[in-house]
Amino acid sequence: MSDAPVLVLEYNGTTGEADAGYSSEVADLNLFYQSGNLAWLMTCSALVLLMIPGVGLFYSGLARRKSALSLIMLSLLSIAIVDFQWFFWGYSLAFSHTGSSFIGDLSNFGLMKTLAQPSVGSTAIPDLMFCLYQGMFAAITPAIAIGGVVDRARILPLMVFIFIWTTIVYDPIAYWTWNANGWVFKMGGLDYAGGTPVHISSGAAALALSLMLGKRTGYAKSAGLPYRPHNVTYVVLGTVFLWVGWFGFNGGSALSSNLRAVMSLINTHLAACIGGLAWVLLDYRLERKWSVVGFCSGAIAGLVAITPGAGYVTPWASFVFGLVGAIACNFATKIKFVIGVDEALDVFAVHGVGGIVGNILTGLFAADYIVTLDASLSPVGGWVSGNYVQLGYQLADSVSGFCWSFFLTCIILFVLNLIPGLSLRVSPEEEETGLDDCQLGEFAYDYVEIQRHTSDIIGSAGTHDAVTPHMGSTPTGTAARSVDEKHVSTDAV
Repeated sequence: MSDAPVLVLEYNGTTGEADAGYSSEVADLNLFYQSGNLAWLMTCSALVLLMIPGVGLFYSGLARRKSALSLIMLSLLSIAIVDFQWFFWGYSLAFSHTGSSFIGDLSNFGLMKTLAQPSVGSTAIPDLMFCLYQGMFAAITPAIAIGGVVDRARILPLMVFIFIWTTIVYDPIAYWTWNANGWVFKMGGLDYAGGTPVHISSGAAALALSLMLGKRTGYAKSAGLPYRPHNVTYVVLGTVFLWVGWFGFNGGSALSSNLRAVMSLINTHLAACIGGLAWVLLDYRLERKWSVVGFCSGAIAGLVAITPGAGYVTPWASFVFGLVGAIACNFATKIKFVIGVDEALDVFAVHGVGGIVGNILTGLFAADYIVTLDASLSPVGGWVSGNYVQLGYQLADSVSGFCWSFFLTCIILFVLNLIPGLSLRVSPEEEETGLDDCQLGEFAYDYVEIQRHTSDIIGSAGTHDAVTPHMGSTPTGTAARSVDEKHVSTDAV
């Protein structure tokens, strides 16, 4: 029996304004869309959702034991808060069919008239599908940024911050980048899956959070706050969640099940592989140790760098993305010591710098014949296609996204700090106790809690050998060997 082609009706209803799709006068609205495209995007939505607790596990493993659970909790809170915001008005502000060059309107407020009209992202999927998929992107972005507040931020103000930040920082950047009415989209900027809306914005926000909250107790400019990642297994597990989830993050951004999606998956995987190898070799030259944390950090750096270009470049170019992204992010971990900011988990170095590098490389290596693997798109490329002005567009996109996120984050934090009960910084006593105890009353591990005194580590750092590299814990990029714990609580946690 021969396979007959699946017939899809061309949508003939209202377009260009909010409409549920019933104006097409077709009873079965499914007839306008390929079920394979819908199935692929639903799967990718689930994969991106799994990335968010992956971020929490990654951060938790890098952090100290006394704040490990709070970072996982914050990643879950980001899902709940942002996706409520997305239903409430976020989707409408970012992806309404009408709006200015800067932000959308409220024509889809509360997801009204959000059903079967072809989405602003692609005519291959309806508004409702696009809403679900992009909601996961919105949720992961503040989850990445909150790595900048490790050990020192209160939960309630952070919850308020996440809602406000998503509304006035993420939504406008997503709109002007991916909505056809946005100024970057009209200019010709290329951002396949979130180099600016997700990575540059979260990296800039993490830098602003670290700057505004101040240094943690015991932080020394010459040594930082040296400690070993408390659970490298969590780091590996988080990396696995992220690596697998990135197949949905980048593969789904083709917004269709086609050859361009397959190409983006090849590029994504190759960039992660090269990034992991590059970072671990950079660390090996210093310590002569094969760092697990270094490999995981490099893989993430490669994934971040390829994000804006995965659906625009060839596999050989993704090798360059992974290599250059990992090298740039590795050396960027030293920036915090130069500017004197206690950005503990290097969110800015990996996501901010990695996103900028990815945007620039996309301007160089975007190939028009890769774009047209999706037959519905017009060819567009970068330097390799003779379009030399594209690099300028990419730089304008990167700078505007970084500045908008950084300065608006600072303003949000300044205003919140003036409101009684919404100051983000915990007290010195609570910081010493740990966020898991003072903010959650629960712990990551069900055994006697042990405190580390980093002042002892800093004071004796010169007497200890260097160990496994840890994303810039010290100015040399390595963590000082931890001393035996000085105090053991008699209470079980």
